[in-house]
Amino acid sequence: MLDLARWQFGVTCAYHFLFVPVTIGLGFLVAGFEAAWIHTRHDRWLRLTKFYGTLFGVSVAVGVVSGIVLEFQLGMNWSAYSRFAGAIFDAPLTIEAVLGFVLEVVFLGLWIFGWGRLPTWLHAACLWVVVAVTSVTTWFILAENSWMQHPVGYRYNPAAHRAEPTSLLTVLTNPAQLAAFPHTVAACFLVAGGLITAIAMWHLMRRPGDQANDATFRTAVRAGTLTTLAATVLTMITGDIQGKLMTRYQPMKMAAAEALYHTAKPAPFSLFTIGTLNGSRPVFEITLPRLLSFLATGDFNAQVQGIDNLQSLYSQRYGPGSYKPVIPVAYWSFRLMIVTGLLIALISLIALWTVSRNRTPATMASSRRPFLSQTLLWSALALPALALAGNTLGWIFTEMARQPWLVFGLMKTSSGLSAHSAGGALTWLILLIVLYGGFIAAASGLMIKYARAGLPHTALPAAAG
Repeated sequence: MLDLARWQFGVTCAYHFLFVPVTIGLGFLVAGFEAAWIHTRHDRWLRLTKFYGTLFGVSVAVGVVSGIVLEFQLGMNWSAYSRFAGAIFDAPLTIEAVLGFVLEVVFLGLWIFGWGRLPTWLHAACLWVVVAVTSVTTWFILAENSWMQHPVGYRYNPAAHRAEPTSLLTVLTNPAQLAAFPHTVAACFLVAGGLITAIAMWHLMRRPGDQANDATFRTAVRAGTLTTLAATVLTMITGDIQGKLMTRYQPMKMAAAEALYHTAKPAPFSLFTIGTLNGSRPVFEITLPRLLSFLATGDFNAQVQGIDNLQSLYSQRYGPGSYKPVIPVAYWSFRLMIVTGLLIALISLIALWTVSRNRTPATMASSRRPFLSQTLLWSALALPALALAGNTLGWIFTEMARQPWLVFGLMKTSSGLSAHSAGGALTWLILLIVLYGGFIAAASGLMIKYARAGLPHTALPAAAG
């Protein structure tokens, strides 16, 4: 039952989060395109606003609908957790729901249907309200996850067996939250920038020689690649901060990320390991001396606690049982996440160079090494998938490496379950996979349809004002 419940929640979150980064990042970029049009009155910015704004609208609709199921998941499979921590998040989740399902939808509707009807400044303001509300709701959602990683601002009521809030402000300004929010938002810009770049590059390769469209899509490639490059730097900086907080609050997670079984001072970081990762001597590994010590503490000579040492410590503190996560999942998801981010940055640099100094994909394809040029160009089309994969790997590491804890130090995952049968959980899991699979396929097909359609032929200006 435990595995089925975790799979059900994981599948629902994975499907939902395919569109959440697009919504968060793309909303800001589309609002920026419209602001650039208002400032310059250049037609290309308006065409980009309308083109990518359509994709933004689809992603919001899908995100809102797919997110509704997540609200019910807490009652369906995790009612014991809801009883334990519900008092902490009653107010934040209510505020998030009101903002997300009322303000966001209302102002997005005004923006979509307000072209030519609202004054220019008011029309643009509607979209800025949408992205502001999206940011606020993201803060409230991440506050819950951060509390599960590092519970603060509560007192435990043993009679009711529940956590009760002592300070909502403390919960919302959790140190884990202050690091997780900018890291998550930066990762969302990674997805949005990759999507803008990929679509624009595809049109440049598909229809070379169309000067009006080429100039506009070249602008989109520049905007998209600069966004992904900036987002890569921000995710690295905020990820480094998160790593040091993780070592302080969840040392087992950092040890699992390295598969470090024995405490080391200083501790190396393995770039690649072949072996079972079960504590035995690895068959082959490539390590960077002292790097794990720096990633964990900021000091190249610091000590990093190992899995076996922490298991002994946790057994004494929390009672008998295994406190080790699935080590191979933690180890490889951590590394693949990093590799994916670096690969996105490399591809973005190549795409940016491709459209600089009057270069075009057509001239690149006809260069001395056409195969290499085409490979580099078409790799830009993989940017959205790579960015989504990086986001997913990051969340897999965050959640899987926290196990066996649902709320770290307070409640194990097995203690948060509802009293359902395994057969019922399996039925709901299969049903959700089928329904979400069809739903996501339809939504993705809709986005591909609008992306293939290209820029609008006629740009109707918004009402003056």
